[in-house]
Amino acid sequence: MKLNTIIIEEKGQTKKIIMNRPEKRNSLDEEMISELTETFHKISEDKETKSIILAGAAGNFCSGLYLDYLHKISEYDILENKADSQKFRDLLLSIYNCKKPVIALVEGYALAGGCGIASACDIIVADKDSQFGYTEVRIGFIPAIVMIFLLKRVTESHAKDLLLTSKFINGEEAKRIGFVNYVTTAEDLESTVMNLCTEFNALPQSSISLTKEMFKNVSSMSFGPALDYAVDMNAITRMTEECRNGVKNFLTKIKK
Repeated sequence: MKLNTIIIEEKGQTKKIIMNRPEKRNSLDEEMISELTETFHKISEDKETKSIILAGAAGNFCSGLYLDYLHKISEYDILENKADSQKFRDLLLSIYNCKKPVIALVEGYALAGGCGIASACDIIVADKDSQFGYTEVRIGFIPAIVMIFLLKRVTESHAKDLLLTSKFINGEEAKRIGFVNYVTTAEDLESTVMNLCTEFNALPQSSISLTKEMFKNVSSMSFGPALDYAVDMNAITRMTEECRNGVKNFLTKIKK
């Protein structure tokens, strides 16, 4: 697949996906949304890849929808708007449902849809001076799709504060409210993310992907069915080769 808006870098067992429209602060258009979605679907099934980094080029993560794209969709009818919204939903789901752990490396601006993309990742590592914000209500829009993913990361109280005020918060504040997992300096950002990837790459991939699958499914279940589902997943995991080898190695160490 020829890529025009993103770059994929190979870093051993890690793939780094870079949103590459630096002159537009890596803002989203139809092409980038499509390329990102296809790429995540492809890498999710790639047996050689064990972790994924998602970043933006030239000092910014993603500033949301490109202005020309906004103008275009402002003239859509209801069916065109629904179809277009589904494409953005599918992008966020391709990240959230990816079988590999996905780390957002955030510097500069992560705004509106860009903030939504970060929220769909498993882990967010941010420069302390990065800027997060949901600016949709400022232009009479609503943060509808991104809200669903935001509420998986922060409380409703913090979500309302972000979505209704459209305020910007830096990386340190984003960590304080639970949106960001790790915050560091710009100089240490890349090494912090790569250290996390090294840790992920050393773990059994079957247990990583099955744990991610549980996160996807458990939140929509009531207590009893969730426990029944957990029992089934527990049994399935015990049958994997990685689990059997892991238990065998652990018991061997204990006996020594």
